[in-house]
Amino acid sequence: MSYLNHEEADCTKGDSQISLRIKPREKDLGAFSVRRVLPASAKRMVGPFVFFDQMGPAIFQAGQGIDVRPHPHIGIATITYLFEGEILHKDSLGVVQPITPGEINLMTAGSGITHAERPGSDFNEVSRLFGIQSWIALPDDLQEIDPAFDHYAKNDLPSWTRDGVSFRLIMGSLDSQSSPVKTYSKTLYADMLLVPGAKASMSISEAESAIYVAQGEVRINEELVEAGVMAVLEPSVRFTISAERDARLLLIGGDPVGERHLYWNFVSNSVERIDRAKADWEADRFPRVPGDEEFIPLPD
Repeated sequence: MSYLNHEEADCTKGDSQISLRIKPREKDLGAFSVRRVLPASAKRMVGPFVFFDQMGPAIFQAGQGIDVRPHPHIGIATITYLFEGEILHKDSLGVVQPITPGEINLMTAGSGITHAERPGSDFNEVSRLFGIQSWIALPDDLQEIDPAFDHYAKNDLPSWTRDGVSFRLIMGSLDSQSSPVKTYSKTLYADMLLVPGAKASMSISEAESAIYVAQGEVRINEELVEAGVMAVLEPSVRFTISAERDARLLLIGGDPVGERHLYWNFVSNSVERIDRAKADWEADRFPRVPGDEEFIPLPD
């Protein structure tokens, strides 16, 4: 998805196991809304996660849907993960790949890629869209690797249940399980569903981690965290998570990869590299998406 320059999230300092609470700003895009969590003014990144957006939930009438024109990226890998709906990914490598709930589209931009996100096979019927789009910054020595695309089916991801919590491991390792999804630095990403009365102890070893409540509300130890809030945790933390009603969480984390500069869809540790990417896009030197020739001008 294209990086939209709307307002940053609100941040408040926490206590106990929560060091910071981030409440995203919501942007109405007409057919649906986006909640931007990262980057935030008080917390630009969590581990390698430099961008974190909640898409929807939205209901589209027949003939409507997400429709993002071709746009470029450098220096990151994008992760698309849906709870509901379908999106059709198309990129300059020639990949055309639909994604449905529980699957992973991992697009590695590296030295440069162009992609579009178009409506899925449900375009001609009433449909729903709800999911998360995130970007992970590539380590310094991998920022210029060749672009790549990987798709992982729902059944490729480890899933298990304990203490009323259902886990699906998107990236990294958790509870002695390991995901097959490619990572470029130490990364943790998990989808967690809690039923009423769920109460599970957790131990997170990552240097940085956070929990985003997508639906419902939970308690981290005894601190209430409501829907639409990201709770940034203290380093290498042990805690108990519980819910009195159905809830859905995203657990993210990993090791920091260093400071990153962002402009539009370009991410780098070098301002000069971003300036070169801007010039390349304006001069039409990025590869095009085959069969999708729409063009988004460089924003002011």
